[in-house]
Amino acid sequence: MDFRFTDEQQMMAEAVRGLLADLCQPADLRRLMASGEARDGKRWAAIVEMGLAGALVAEEKGGLGLGAADFVLIAEACGYAGLPEPLVENAGVALPLLAAVAADPRADAILERALAGEMTIALKHPANPFVADADTAGAILAVRGEELYLCDAADVALERQESVDPFRRLFSIADRPCPTSAIADVSRIGFHLDSALDRGALFTAAQLLGIAQRAVDLAVAYAKERTQFGKPIGSYQAVKHLLSTAQVKIEFARPVMHAAAAQLAQADVFSRARVSQARLAAAEAADLACRTAIQVHGAMGYSWEVDVHFFLKRALALASWWGDARFHRERVAVRVFTRPLGAEHTFAKEAENA
Repeated sequence: MDFRFTDEQQMMAEAVRGLLADLCQPADLRRLMASGEARDGKRWAAIVEMGLAGALVAEEKGGLGLGAADFVLIAEACGYAGLPEPLVENAGVALPLLAAVAADPRADAILERALAGEMTIALKHPANPFVADADTAGAILAVRGEELYLCDAADVALERQESVDPFRRLFSIADRPCPTSAIADVSRIGFHLDSALDRGALFTAAQLLGIAQRAVDLAVAYAKERTQFGKPIGSYQAVKHLLSTAQVKIEFARPVMHAAAAQLAQADVFSRARVSQARLAAAEAADLACRTAIQVHGAMGYSWEVDVHFFLKRALALASWWGDARFHRERVAVRVFTRPLGAEHTFAKEAENA
């Protein structure tokens, strides 16, 4: 089995990394935070122009028909940049779900507009307590009771919820949303909701790994510049050991995430455990990397003037998004305690190796 990314996958990820390197630096984040705006118009227009909205939507539905292994590198790049805009949630989770369950002209029309970049779709999934970026969305997919609703965002009463991350715009839905717009019974789309959860957890893991790497890179750059006793602090073993420990944590988490992306389409107990393992490993790596970066920066690391705070706050905000640590440990436990173990079952499939 060849786990290497193809040239096309690498080129697409590199294009996204290049765009974000130009348009999503900490200075850009500070300007956006000062303005109070939800999005940077120029940056979001550039993202839309790349056609990323339909990355995971099937070609017959108007998308690019890419898979999780294609998108996971893009999500990691978004984490590395601290991207405030909802590219990952919109393109990675909400639009594939809407495309899978849309069965009427209204839903198809909204999907078509979203794929064209004219609007975004926010998602209220049972795995999350709030809706992210609902105030800038054109429509909201919301699971309430036994039905899935597709609501025009303007018709939904939203209540703002505070987040530790200043760029996380979270909302609760005040009342039962637009009862005349139910588009599916939850009992009939359970598979698609589970798939949305898996994509959300996997792409959150990818963002967390990007955040972890950015935190280490910021700390390394600072350690080269900051001097103590006439020498860069990065020359001291204590600082080297802190940073190398964080980097090792990242390197051990990254192949777990890639394996989860490769197996995601199986949608069984084995692939779900992979996703949860990746989510746990990435969250631990991000937590260690961000805290290490704060420590390397010393006392000034606790002030907002230090850019690593953007990534620390995002890591904290994502730590319980698409399932907390307990939820994902329980999913791993199901695989460990109810399915056979051993090298021959490393890439097992439930249909063949249950």
